[in-house]
Amino acid sequence: MQYVLSVTEINRYIKEIISRDLVLSNLWVKGEISNYKYHYSGHMYFTIKDESSLLKCVMFKTHASTIKFSPENGMKVIIKGYVSVFERDGQYQLYAEEMQPDGIGSLQLAYEQLKQRLHSEGLFDVKAKKKLPYLPRTIGVVTSPTGAVIRDIINIISRRFSTVELKIFPVAVQGELAPRQVARAIRRFNELNSVEVIIIARGGGSLEELWAFNEEIVARSIFESEIPVISAVGHETDFTIADFVADVRAPTPSAAAEIVLPEKAVVEYKLMNLKSRLRNSLNKNVSDNKAKLVRLMASSVFRQPLDRVYQGRMRLDILHKYLFRAFQSKQDNERAKISLLTGKLDSLSPLKILTRGYSVAKKLDGLVIKSVNEVKNGDKIEVRMRDGKINCTVNDIEEDGI
Repeated sequence: MQYVLSVTEINRYIKEIISRDLVLSNLWVKGEISNYKYHYSGHMYFTIKDESSLLKCVMFKTHASTIKFSPENGMKVIIKGYVSVFERDGQYQLYAEEMQPDGIGSLQLAYEQLKQRLHSEGLFDVKAKKKLPYLPRTIGVVTSPTGAVIRDIINIISRRFSTVELKIFPVAVQGELAPRQVARAIRRFNELNSVEVIIIARGGGSLEELWAFNEEIVARSIFESEIPVISAVGHETDFTIADFVADVRAPTPSAAAEIVLPEKAVVEYKLMNLKSRLRNSLNKNVSDNKAKLVRLMASSVFRQPLDRVYQGRMRLDILHKYLFRAFQSKQDNERAKISLLTGKLDSLSPLKILTRGYSVAKKLDGLVIKSVNEVKNGDKIEVRMRDGKINCTVNDIEEDGI
């Protein structure tokens, strides 16, 4: 009977065969990423495919952390690695060690991805830009302590205003340590609050050499700075992420020194011009006020200051007379109305009727007798006359038949 192998032995044997293959142990593969998953451990699991086939891939954290850009589904890439078998699942896959975009450099792609993401977060918003101080007394410079950049900045600033205090924070401007050092320098200047404006400066170079200023940590430290920041990285044609986030972008480090401080002669000329304009304006103002004072002194108000008071008093007397006449007229009219109404009311008064010989018969309870049917023989009644009353007893009742 032939020797029987276990599944594990078969998978291990296949793995050994593949691992001895020179092509599969070190190869470059290109394809399109799909089913991309980023594990919390830092590992990346994905598949690369072409028109006909799929190949499962894994890239462990050690290698994944070196990638500058962010892999995405649909991205065409070129991967360096080796093919091996995952014994547990009996599945061969590509173990990726390097990855770069197919058709565009990895740094350029990382630059575009970070630029788009920070732009969407508002780090490039013009409204967030801070205004530079006009004549700062202290200027912070974040740059390499050696080289032409710092010498140019010192020369320009000292020529323009020798009294300005320049504080230099030496950092690496290239390499792995540069991003953290630049970010730390910006934060330190803010913590100490010892400068009024910060210049980040570096000479020209390739995309790789300027990459420290395309790192997210530098961009966020610039955005979070309470002190205005001028980015002066590279030549005029070089654009970094720091340029977009900074409050002001200078095309060169020398230009940054010129932007942060105007020429002393220009400032002095402006001051003299303002002083002359202020003097002329003051003289004109004094002259105009003098002419106005002369006109006022020649007016009747100054010559006869009490005339307006007297005029007002006479006007008040006239108004008082008109008011008194109007009041009397109104009073006479009201009296006439009252007299007329009193006459009408008097003519309707029962007492007035009694004076003409009439009388009013009432019962003892005060009710006026309006009909013979309201009394009977023997009732006590009261007859009201003009000058008194008569108490009577009804002896006989006669109806007129009207």
